[in-house]
Amino acid sequence: MPILNKDMLLCISLSGRPSNIGTRFHNYLYDELGVNMIYKAFSTDDIAAAIGGVRALGIRGCSVSMPFKEEVIPLVDEIEESAAAIESINTIVNENGRLVASNTDYEAIAALIASNELDPTAPVIVRGSGGMAKAVVAAFRGAGFDDLTVVARNVGAGSALAAKYGYRHTVDEPEPVAAILVNVTPIGMAGVDEDVLSFHADQIDAATVVFDVVAFPAETPFIRAARAAGKQVITGAEVIALQAARQFERYTGIAITADQVARASEFSRQV
Repeated sequence: MPILNKDMLLCISLSGRPSNIGTRFHNYLYDELGVNMIYKAFSTDDIAAAIGGVRALGIRGCSVSMPFKEEVIPLVDEIEESAAAIESINTIVNENGRLVASNTDYEAIAALIASNELDPTAPVIVRGSGGMAKAVVAAFRGAGFDDLTVVARNVGAGSALAAKYGYRHTVDEPEPVAAILVNVTPIGMAGVDEDVLSFHADQIDAATVVFDVVAFPAETPFIRAARAAGKQVITGAEVIALQAARQFERYTGIAITADQVARASEFSRQV
């Protein structure tokens, strides 16, 4: 990586629970490609002031994670279709003081649904109703899935999300079963709920595909149980690598290869 200098561009992430994954992913590629940029993770108690800082200080790019994906909507100047369609932002690019927002989570999930050749006739359960859940549900609808249930204890958010795409909503009881299970909650994330299964064992046994968007650790209890049961799995590590790659390309204007994404992803997950 170049020595810090006055012309170096800064990219940041804003998250309620920052990790090193994005920081290591982007900085690895800056170093490999000789890009005069640096990436740093932050949290904040004042998202409006933080986004104001992005604009005022000429910060080139900003990744947005839970719980800020919806709060930043009124703080940007332009919202691309990937974010406008689901009313959730995860990427902001600063174009000379004009903040342009998009959602690379949606793009990554749509790509994984396609590359894993998931059956659009299969029933799907999505647990969660936040910003990432919006990206997941929209991507399944975009891929032609008609049978999907949103499971969320937040009745207002869950029912609104399901209704927007013509799907069903339910709370925790009764627990449905489906061929494709998707966890879009923090359950299994390193921290308070890291040892908790996001779906019951009988649901995992009845499924054929298990998809967890939790990025760290990639091997959540949900994913470990699914592997042990011989299920097809899609991990949060795959999601975060793909979405970060698309962010990188937006921030730098440089297209990167699948091999570069894989190397950066592997590096990002090293302790």
